[in-house]
Amino acid sequence: MPELSDVTRGRLVYGGDYNPEQWPEEMWFSDVALMREAGVNLVNVGVFSWGRLEPSPGAFDFGWLDRVLELLHDNGIGVGLATPTASPPPWMSLRHPDALMVTADGVRMSHGSRNHFCPSSEVYRHYAVRIVTELARRYASHPALSLWHVNNEYCEVCHCDGTARHFRRWLRAKYSSLEELNEAWATTFWSQHYGEWEEILPPRAAPYLRNPTQVLDFRRFCSAALLECLRAERDVLREVTPDVPVTSNFMGLHAPVDYWRAAAAQDFVSHDWYPDFEDPLAHVDSALGYDLMRGLGGGPWFLMEQSPSAARGPRRPPGQLRTQSLQAVARGADAVCFFQWRASRAGAEKFHSGMVPHRGPDSRVFREVTALGRDLASLSGVVGAPVPAQVAILVDWDSRWAVGDEHLPARVDLLDRVRDFYAPLWRLGIVADFVRPSADLSGYRLVLAPNLYLLTASDADRVQSYVEGGGTFVLGFLSGVVDENDHVQLGGYPALLADVLGLRVAEFLPQSGTLTCSSELLGSFTADFWADDVEVTTASVVAAVAEGELESMPVLLRNDFGAGAAWYVATRPAPDAMRALLAHVAQQAEVSSSPPPDGVEVVRRGELLFVLNHRPSPAEVVVDGTFVDLLTGETVSGATSLPRYGVRVLR
Repeated sequence: MPELSDVTRGRLVYGGDYNPEQWPEEMWFSDVALMREAGVNLVNVGVFSWGRLEPSPGAFDFGWLDRVLELLHDNGIGVGLATPTASPPPWMSLRHPDALMVTADGVRMSHGSRNHFCPSSEVYRHYAVRIVTELARRYASHPALSLWHVNNEYCEVCHCDGTARHFRRWLRAKYSSLEELNEAWATTFWSQHYGEWEEILPPRAAPYLRNPTQVLDFRRFCSAALLECLRAERDVLREVTPDVPVTSNFMGLHAPVDYWRAAAAQDFVSHDWYPDFEDPLAHVDSALGYDLMRGLGGGPWFLMEQSPSAARGPRRPPGQLRTQSLQAVARGADAVCFFQWRASRAGAEKFHSGMVPHRGPDSRVFREVTALGRDLASLSGVVGAPVPAQVAILVDWDSRWAVGDEHLPARVDLLDRVRDFYAPLWRLGIVADFVRPSADLSGYRLVLAPNLYLLTASDADRVQSYVEGGGTFVLGFLSGVVDENDHVQLGGYPALLADVLGLRVAEFLPQSGTLTCSSELLGSFTADFWADDVEVTTASVVAAVAEGELESMPVLLRNDFGAGAAWYVATRPAPDAMRALLAHVAQQAEVSSSPPPDGVEVVRRGELLFVLNHRPSPAEVVVDGTFVDLLTGETVSGATSLPRYGVRVLR
């Protein structure tokens, strides 16, 4: 099978989305000249070009695209050719309104934006496969073709009657009988028993809470429907161009698609990332997303989109473009690309910055883009190199969907819970892999599960075996509560892991205020959001509430189990306390760490050490040994200074 190395060919990929159809043809030549000046070696073309490629049903116009690909190839620039299926043209909507998405409230979307199609629509799928087939056949042997970029940011969720029929077919394949579905969905509650398959609908607007298992199954179905669309296009591309890699761009922990399954359906993982430039800790979220992509793909990945400056808010601080881009490389990216090459003159995203902004090449942004191209050209030795990690973070999409439902005691966002664990690791200088609960955990010294609300018996057995074998495991609150059907595991939470943790939770105690806690290990600290009524069996209490109604209630516990240890975090400790806790746990698990100065990141990838200053002020870092900075050629030893947003890549 083809892979990312077939695209990189020994150098870091650099470029962005190129939309030549938005510009006069005479501008294409200056675009290509500027690309060469900036060091661009690949652009993604055709992402939203369906209306130009097929202006009316069955009438194809590839002439302009032929000329674009020839021009790019003549100038040594590869092409990621996109399938334009994220935005069907108006003729489809007008001729086939049933191909449009319908909301849970029954409102049918219209064209005039993007991502307005129904994933279950046979009409949409027919036309999508047809345009993909035409593209594949026409450009199969084109020397510019480097990769296929399928659709764009799959996220569509529809509730129409066609989706209802597709949902019922999916349910029939999942459940052997209607009786099995009724049992799984607990339809005896609120008189929801189904006597015929045709009675089942998507979870549409309702006067009160909807059936949580129906909602969970619908989320699974929606993900599966989108993956059917992805696979249908991928299968055409693999049949016609078996040696050209296929990818589709992800968006972090985005909810509608199970990215573990989506990653398995393509040749490498791609990521779109737009941090909040007003958030002083945005670089931590960036690192989280980058580590997740590396985990999803099992190795190097492709940064498909980021903004050179402003997207729909404040501009990117000068100098930060380089820092964030090299942060991605440090954490496993073999490609650094942007949306988009040239900022649009018109349209809904005309104020989304481009590598060539409205000001043109004589601008700060383009100068930074060109300088970044030179930096990336000097780092070809990192291509394909691994990012070592001794820590794993467990993330499961089924559990993410289940814990986000509206019927829980408190609204829990999995991404927030992951941040609570990830940010302290980042501050400690510890790199983590993201893995599925069903993965082999034996290669990690420490495994963290910020939240596993939904836990299957097989995944619980895997965790138990890991701890019994000598591993260290840390579990966050509201975990091990329900099974794969969203049915409560009886006997006290976390049920299947109760013996591993040496405790049982009798009741949940969501908190609206702050708890004051005490601990010999951590001293006095505060916590909030959550507490549990914990009944200790074999665990040791590490911290407890120090005052108030919940005085003496355990909030941190540790249990020896087999040859390993399991920790339970029954609340949300303040960040400094969580950092101190994970520092202690990591030390006990013999995880190496070397906390850098605040706002500074130090990551090893292969033989290179990346040192990144995310602060808007200078920083000093001490490195152990003598290195050469590949970006400047300087010899670095001991204390080294970094300017604001400065980077060193040390060998």
